[in-house]
Amino acid sequence: MKEKLNIAVLFGGCSPEYEVSLQSAAAVIRHMDRERFLPVPMGITRQGDWYCFGGSIEEIAADTWHLGETRFPVAISPDRTKPTLYQCAGNHITELHVDAAFPVLHGKNGEDGTVQGLFELMGIPVVGCGTLASALCMDKYRAHQIVQAAGIEAPRALVLERDAGMESAHALAEQLGYPLFVKPVRAGSSFGITKVADRKSLPAAVARAGQYDREIILEEAIPGFEVGCAVMGNDSLTVGEVDEIELAEGFFDYTEKYTLKTSAIHTPARIPAATARRVKDTAQTIYRALGCGGFARVDMFLTPEGKIVFNEVNTIPGFTEHSRFPGMMKAAGLELGLVVSQVIGLAVEK
Repeated sequence: MKEKLNIAVLFGGCSPEYEVSLQSAAAVIRHMDRERFLPVPMGITRQGDWYCFGGSIEEIAADTWHLGETRFPVAISPDRTKPTLYQCAGNHITELHVDAAFPVLHGKNGEDGTVQGLFELMGIPVVGCGTLASALCMDKYRAHQIVQAAGIEAPRALVLERDAGMESAHALAEQLGYPLFVKPVRAGSSFGITKVADRKSLPAAVARAGQYDREIILEEAIPGFEVGCAVMGNDSLTVGEVDEIELAEGFFDYTEKYTLKTSAIHTPARIPAATARRVKDTAQTIYRALGCGGFARVDMFLTPEGKIVFNEVNTIPGFTEHSRFPGMMKAAGLELGLVVSQVIGLAVEK
């Protein structure tokens, strides 16, 4: 019988998206094929402590994993000849061989290339995008520049340093015109994002975005609605069905993403087949332009005139049974368990 692969599943992390990571990681572990893979849960606390966790999946989802006696401090060896984790239990140190690392970490310090670089330095295959693609996709402004160079339209945008002052902010906003969006350049799950309708609302929006990053992006508001496309693969790509975000008001902020209070997600999107095909083709172009691998969710806007405009790429999208990426793949005939197996396989083969 073929030996099972040990897959380190990372969850938690020093990120505002800590709670979301727990739910995604629990789903990944729950749907991992135990005939082929042995999950090695690795939790990172909000403070940045790393532990190997031996308790239940329910404890991860409930955020009680770090309270009991089933967690042990873990250290990582930088030795490329021996991809090993060192688990400390009392005075004993146990070596744990790892065949691949599956970061299920959202936002900063996990989705931005930091963790990917750590494991790539060790020579351990990483499930999903690598260091460069992860860092680029987290950076909204520079991702837009690269995608535009590939021939895909992106919103007009200008960048403001956090300490530049409101005179500079007002000048940039006047160039773009209202309404506009104010965002941290590097953050996820819509943290720090505000839709600004007029000049008087700008200072609060800039201050809010500045809480999450030293660079702030001012971006034109694109008419229409948001569509997304799940993409999976390294060389040969598999795409899910396009989904559509229907908003009653405002924009798809953190609350709406995880409660859907006044919004709805339609999978497949309520658009003509020819338009869906264009969205899928555009998503693949963006995926390749940014050097993505393994999997990612590409988000775009569809204008009333039928133009496709790039929004962003999520290199570690939500992985719960109700998240958009699994939903798009399921609509294309791929259940979550199969998706988990395939993305692990893509990392190991890479």
